[in-house]
Amino acid sequence: MENGSLITVNIILIGLEEMQRFKYLYAVISFGVYVANILLSFILVFIIWTEPTLHEPMYIFICNVIINGMFGSTVFLPKLTIDMLSGYTTISIHGCLIQAFFINSITCAEMLTFAVMAYDRFLAVGHPLRYPTYMTNGKALTCLTVIWIFSFTIEVAIVMLAARLTLCNMNMNNVYCEVMSFLKLACGSTVLNDIVGSTLAIVVIIFTYVVAIYSYIRTFIICLKIAKDECQKALHTLITHLMAFSLFMFGSLFVLLRHRLNFGAVSPNVHLILPILGFTIVITMNPVIYGLRTKALKNKFVHYIHRKTHPRDRSIPD
Repeated sequence: MENGSLITVNIILIGLEEMQRFKYLYAVISFGVYVANILLSFILVFIIWTEPTLHEPMYIFICNVIINGMFGSTVFLPKLTIDMLSGYTTISIHGCLIQAFFINSITCAEMLTFAVMAYDRFLAVGHPLRYPTYMTNGKALTCLTVIWIFSFTIEVAIVMLAARLTLCNMNMNNVYCEVMSFLKLACGSTVLNDIVGSTLAIVVIIFTYVVAIYSYIRTFIICLKIAKDECQKALHTLITHLMAFSLFMFGSLFVLLRHRLNFGAVSPNVHLILPILGFTIVITMNPVIYGLRTKALKNKFVHYIHRKTHPRDRSIPD
């Protein structure tokens, strides 16, 4: 990539140009979704942080997923809102690479977190007496630290490889920057980028699927052998995690699918909708799923809202 181009040349996001017809509507929607996501996520994180009874590995992992969604929405939605209001449809190459780095890092970290959460539930259901030894709060934080360091490290490598490329086409068929779209703008060979990116992606995906599927199956089998009340409680938690995990994989499929579609044979609106749905649905729905389906967290959330809206009502005990 030529040094001068880093400063003077911007990438045109074709997806943003396609959205200009209803730009004010999109701006209102993106801003509304962002504010709602941040407020709900902040309240849930605050509750987990301040409530001693929720200081357990499962809630630490849930908190990480929610914070991950806050970062993800902040990387994408505020810029989308500003671009819609200003009519600005370009992004600098530096800005594009930075956005791609954070989007990829957040995606990788969330995928690995789901794998660890699945294994955590297997330990909790399969080894209830030894679970406090197997998974402590300290070990949960260590797992998350390793996940984030690993995610940042591999994405730094991927983005640095992309930054070496010279760009011949400055029209990116997307509404935000990610590495796969960036590589399509390059003049020369991207074989090295494809090999490194695909290899790392396959490793992460296989690890996630193997650990998650193994853990979910083992947990389900164990549920069939334990008491009914314990089984229902375990299955409720398991289904909650499965919903969030399936939603994440569904969103990732949307993003990958658009790169496999022939742009000439498919409506531009499809290419516009897929990345938006693939990224925003996941980051906005996780707080809703965990807030509504995790009983202890839901009760604390309702209690918190009630205290804020009815400060003199003491009918609900602390």
